[in-house]
Amino acid sequence: MQETRLRFPPSPTGYLHIGGARTALYNWLYARKTGGKLILRIEDTDVDRSTRESIDGIIDGLTWLGIDWDEGPYFQTEFSDDHRSAAARFLADGAAYKCFCSKEDLEAKREAALAAKGDVRYDGTCRTLSREDLAAKERAGLPYVLRFKTPHREGTIGYDDKVLGRIESNYREIDDFVVVRSNGAPLYLLCNVVDDIRDRITHVVRGQDHMTNTIKQLLLYEALGAPIPVFAHMPLTLDTKKAKISKRSHGEIVAVQFYRDHGFIPWAFNNFLVLLGWSPGDDREFFSREELIEAFSLERINKSASIFNYRKGDPKFFTDPKAIAINEHYLRTMPIEELAPLVKEELTTAGLWDNAYDADRHSWFLATIELIRSRFHTLKDFSSLGRAYFSDDFQIDEKAFRKNLAATPDLQLWLPELAREYQAMPDFSLAETERLARAAAERAGVKPGIVINAMRTVLTGQLAGPSMFDILLALGRETVVKRMQATPELYHPFQPQQP
Repeated sequence: MQETRLRFPPSPTGYLHIGGARTALYNWLYARKTGGKLILRIEDTDVDRSTRESIDGIIDGLTWLGIDWDEGPYFQTEFSDDHRSAAARFLADGAAYKCFCSKEDLEAKREAALAAKGDVRYDGTCRTLSREDLAAKERAGLPYVLRFKTPHREGTIGYDDKVLGRIESNYREIDDFVVVRSNGAPLYLLCNVVDDIRDRITHVVRGQDHMTNTIKQLLLYEALGAPIPVFAHMPLTLDTKKAKISKRSHGEIVAVQFYRDHGFIPWAFNNFLVLLGWSPGDDREFFSREELIEAFSLERINKSASIFNYRKGDPKFFTDPKAIAINEHYLRTMPIEELAPLVKEELTTAGLWDNAYDADRHSWFLATIELIRSRFHTLKDFSSLGRAYFSDDFQIDEKAFRKNLAATPDLQLWLPELAREYQAMPDFSLAETERLARAAAERAGVKPGIVINAMRTVLTGQLAGPSMFDILLALGRETVVKRMQATPELYHPFQPQQP
């Protein structure tokens, strides 16, 4: 049985964006599903735009996502001799010819055809040059491109697309297309086919924007005597205005690195990407790595475009809400042992990591993550909303201050007094800390929520969070007492409104 071989061939002219990442993911999933191989091939023939920075960004993005490859990375420029050899073979076999038509002549013919509402394709002027005319042009040193000689046949040429079904084109509708530029550089159209043949690619899974090349590439496979791979063209991902998402139009929001830097869990983002154009055929939304590999098939790739639901300037969602929701799900449900290394990385980046969290305080670290993760959206929340659990240097949310502290100035007296009771109590337990807090509220003649919510803001800086008395035990007596005793200091920076 033939080994399944797929490739991901990015052009290193910018960062890895979500459209490219989705293509890589689909190829990776099918390779893993079939026990095949995934080849990473960097198509760097655009030397003016290809950069080392982009290459590193692509590899870093794939590595972060966990999309590994079995061969490569290969670089297209390393195989230039193969591309030129294929072009020379076309010329020798009569499958291609030299075209000396100037850009000016071609443009003039095109404009005339448009004006006459005629055929704008190349008219084949140089296809029928006599030997004498060809030799004269060569002696004159005229520049030329190499055009593939599309067979003059009746009927159609086509392929069975795994996503879109049968795709065909009439031979008469295919013009003699250029395969080598006038500077001697083979075009992507040719390079891509030569590389796929050399790498023994059996399945080409790519975006629908490449479909304009596919019929022509079938002719190149035929001329080179190579088997034609299975094609699967994925629908494009569009924005809410039905425009194709792109680096130029949408900026960093479509970069994989954006999601890495904003605290997304790698597999959660893969889970989001796979649903941008594929469905399992049931109502499942969340998949483990093994479950997704098992469920994935090319046939279940959607035929219609997917929508990246991003609204620039939306104050509630900084990216597609579904991406955030999926990330929240994983953050809140994944095994704590798998989440802990990701939180450690975030805290390290934020300068909040303490090596004790890997030693004598490891159990505390895991328990604290478990306590606070239920309201978080991304890993960044551990170093922002959850900062008070790992550092005394945290900000008090102004809305929380005004609601929970400023409205009741006497809390400046009540909380330090309660702190002294906590300091003296023999049993700093869940039940006893709650009992003293409720007793303090009763003495002050206010509802318990006044004291408890004020404690939350003083201790964590937040308006909401886990159970208040679970927070006390997580922070520990010493920290709780210290922060509650400092309550009066919090009133000065905010200049609270008079009641």
